[in-house]
Amino acid sequence: QLQLVESGGGLVQPGGSLTLSCEASGATLGYYAVGWFRQAPGKEREGVSCISRTGEIINFADSVQGRFAGSRDNAKNTVYLHMTNLKPEDAAVYYCAADLECSTYVWSYDVWGRGTQGTVPS
Repeated sequence: QLQLVESGGGLVQPGGSLTLSCEASGATLGYYAVGWFRQAPGKEREGVSCISRTGEIINFADSVQGRFAGSRDNAKNTVYLHMTNLKPEDAAVYYCAADLECSTYVWSYDVWGRGTQGTVPS
């Protein structure tokens, strides 16, 4: 059974960078598309980006275009979200989720990690 664990969150100043990891166990992550979502306090969970099974990157949020990029290392069974030029509005809990195809819809994904906090002070 596929399980996902996020890591790499933390406190970073505006303009800084973070790389989040989503490590899988129980199954081969390469068989799945992996989406990244985030949820700020009082807001709905929103799609940020997705990397397909073939490595295609799809950014769902216009606000992250040119700043966030996904990658995957199938040998490590891990997907990454590289975030640069971070802004206070990027502060949220970041989740990875797996499904056969990329989708912007939260309900489309069957397997979720527990999230990792990214904090960008204003």
